[in-house]
Formats: sequence, structure tokens, C-alpha cells
Amino acid sequence: MFNKDRWKEIMEVLTGNWFRTVLTAFGVFWGIFILLILLAAGKGMQNGIMTDFGDIATNTMFIWTQATSKDYQGLPKGRQFEFKLEDVETLNNSMPNLRHVSPRNRLGGFGGGSNVVHGIKTGAYTIFGDYPQIIKQDPLGITSGRFINQSDIEQQRKVAIIGNGVKKELYDRGEDPIGTYIKIQGVNFMVIGTYKRLDDNNGEQGQKQIFVPFTTFSQAFNRANNVGWMAITADDGSSITDLKETVVSILKKNRKVHPDDNRAIGYFDLYEQFNRVQSLFWAIKFIAYFVGILVLFSGIIGVSNIMLIVVKERTKEIGIRRALGENPWSIKLQVLMESVFLTTISGMAGITFGALVIYLINLVLDMNGPVDMFLNPSVSVGVVAGALVILIVSGLLAGFIPAQSAIKVRPIDALRTE
Repeated sequence: MFNKDRWKEIMEVLTGNWFRTVLTAFGVFWGIFILLILLAAGKGMQNGIMTDFGDIATNTMFIWTQATSKDYQGLPKGRQFEFKLEDVETLNNSMPNLRHVSPRNRLGGFGGGSNVVHGIKTGAYTIFGDYPQIIKQDPLGITSGRFINQSDIEQQRKVAIIGNGVKKELYDRGEDPIGTYIKIQGVNFMVIGTYKRLDDNNGEQGQKQIFVPFTTFSQAFNRANNVGWMAITADDGSSITDLKETVVSILKKNRKVHPDDNRAIGYFDLYEQFNRVQSLFWAIKFIAYFVGILVLFSGIIGVSNIMLIVVKERTKEIGIRRALGENPWSIKLQVLMESVFLTTISGMAGITFGALVIYLINLVLDMNGPVDMFLNPSVSVGVVAGALVILIVSGLLAGFIPAQSAIKVRPIDALRTE
């Protein structure tokens, strides 16, 4: 392996017909390059789409009411109804594998707004009435102060947490909003915290929301015990997708909705959508490996063919070396080392060029801003290490048949070859 003369001979063989060597190496180079680019593109798509999920608890469903489509227990078809706080209590008591059941109410949004006043400045923002656990389901980055706590709920405190977008529009530069008051539809609320959303899914509007305690919201804006919709998160050991039918059945029973009425209660299963996206990523990764390895395999076949030609060209030389008593294993090792060296060098060139292209793509993305559904394409160190192992093994496989062919030639027959 570390014989200087052996390596000198390898270089002479490979450079003797350099054009043929370059063409052979290009197949391996191109195969490993395509593999890295496909994997990086798949990772870029995964990063972009997963960013849309942000840090939200993915094992979550959102559920709301709609008009009934069947009459039931004397109640007419087309009836409008709302969830109640007792529905939340029922779910918590009857389904222990639910981690969080968060009732929510809202003012504004979907093109509307709520008049919010601070001093002489006004704005229209979305107001949410929430419980403290909602921050575990839809995380916010608290930049100052705090979020809603259980005491705020129990004492119906008129406190609010505002987004940085609200702070920017209602407060002067450098002014600290903590401890100040804002007026929401004529009701005063003291600001106890500010936040910046951890993701940009809602763009600028995501920073222009205000959170107040659910109980205070209900009292201040005459919502009684009505619930606009609920965010329901299952325990880690359970799937909300498996539990949603039970959740819907319990709510239908509580609200006197026909069991077969599929329109009365609407829901969005985030966990189901998340799993679909994950399955898509696995499919993309499989295709990337499949295509890349096939291209690489075609390059390996090219190396094997060229090594067969090289062995045939050196038949007389091999015969002389065998006649002089050289060990067959030494000749076999010579051919294997030539094959592995050619494969590894061309593969390393492909890895280097692929890494350079991926770096340039990231540089362009950084200069021009993020692209929707595509972010930070990259390949892990583990993939690169795996590619190196594939190259070495491929080199051995490519050289095995030519090496076997070389040692099968009888010295007397090889010496007769012209």
C-alpha cells in the first residue's frame, strides 16, 4: 500500500492515456455530483416547507363549528351553534391522552379589524382571547415582559401581550410599552409583554396580533362562555389523527348534533398534513438516492471496462512479472489500487465541485432573499462520509473482475501475446 514504486507505476498507467482516464473518471465525478445536488435540493425543499410549520406543535388539530346539515332531537337543519367552555372540560375529563385543549376567541382578522388606541395613535389588529397553554401549541418569542398566566385567567385581569408590529405602530421609537395602557374597543388593557413570532408564516400580520386572557375577553366583549374554536394537542405517545373522531363524537353529543352530520363541525388536522409532508420528503430522498446511485453505478461500470482494457494491454507485462516469480496477489492488488485510486480521486472531485455549487446556491439565496418553499439546501457530513465509503467500495468492485482476469492469465500464454 505504501510502496513508492507501486504508486509510481499506478500514475504511469493512469497518465499513459490521460484522455481515456479523464473520460472514465468523469462518469464517477458526474454520478457523485448529481447525487449531492439532488440530496441538497431535497433538503432545501424540506427546510422551506418545514419553516411554514414553524415551532407549532404538529400533533395538533384545530376544530370549529359550522351550520348543521341534519335536524336532530327537534332542532332544525341549518342551525348555527357554538362550542362552550363545558365542552373543553368534558374533553379534558374524558380523554386523558389529550395534552392541551385550548379554547380560543377572536376579534378582527380575515379582512376585519378591532379599533385599538394608544394615546393619539390608533390601529386595527386581531385580538385573541387565550389560555396560557396556547404558547406551547403556537410558540411566541417573548421579547419583553411575560405571557398570560393562570392568575390572569382566574382574576380576569385586563392585561395584553402585543406583537412587535403593534409596538412599532402605536409607540414612539425607544418607548417601553410595558406597564402602559391600550384601549381595545373602548376597554383599557395594560400591556404586560411583547413578542416576535418565531416564524414568518403570517408575514407582517403575524407581528400585529394582541393576546388577552380568555376570561377577560369573554367578559369585556360579551362572549359569555362561548368558544370560537379550539386548538387540541395530543400527548407524544398518541396521534391526534387517531383521536379526532372521538373528539368530534364527544362534541356532537354535547352540542346535540346528529352523529352522521359531517358538516356541522369542521376541523384541520395539522398532524395528518405534517405526516403527508414527511412522506413526501422520504419519497424525494429515495428518488435522489436512486437516481444518483444509478448514475454513479454507470460510472463505475465505465471504470471496470477501462480496467479490463488496461489489463489486456498489459498482458505481456503481467506474464513477465509472473514468470519472474511475482505473487499473484501482488498483481491483483496493483489492479485494485489503480481502480480504487481512479474512483476515489474522481469522486472526491465530484464532492468538491458539488459542495462548491451548493455554496454558490446558498450565497445567491442569501443575496436575493429567501425563496418560498426553498431554504438552505445542504448535505450532511454523514452523507459525504457515506459517499466516500460508496466510492471506495465501488472502486474495489470495479477493479475486482479485471484483477481476477489478470491473475488468471498463465505466464507462458501471456509471454506469447503480441
